[in-house]
Amino acid sequence: MTKSVQVRIEGKVQGVWFRAWTERQARALALKGWVRNCPDGSVQALFSGPAAAVDQMVAACHDGPPNAQVTSVTPHPAQAPDQDGFQIRRDGC
Repeated sequence: MTKSVQVRIEGKVQGVWFRAWTERQARALALKGWVRNCPDGSVQALFSGPAAAVDQMVAACHDGPPNAQVTSVTPHPAQAPDQDGFQIRRDGC
């Protein structure tokens, strides 16, 4: 079963390589989607793929990379992305 969620990650999550870490983790889980920085200091991501892999990725976001200090991870159901693979987006939220 395929699952897609859009996630907002808050805390000290910019300037700590969160996007690059997310891209590596998501690709290792063969997820589709993207990750981007938001002007308010949060990070937003879209994860799509097998439900277990999506759940694993969302759970991993609660810790993030070593220098991150995550205070909240809020997932919402979403539409699957149109593109293949996982990428870092440069556009804002």
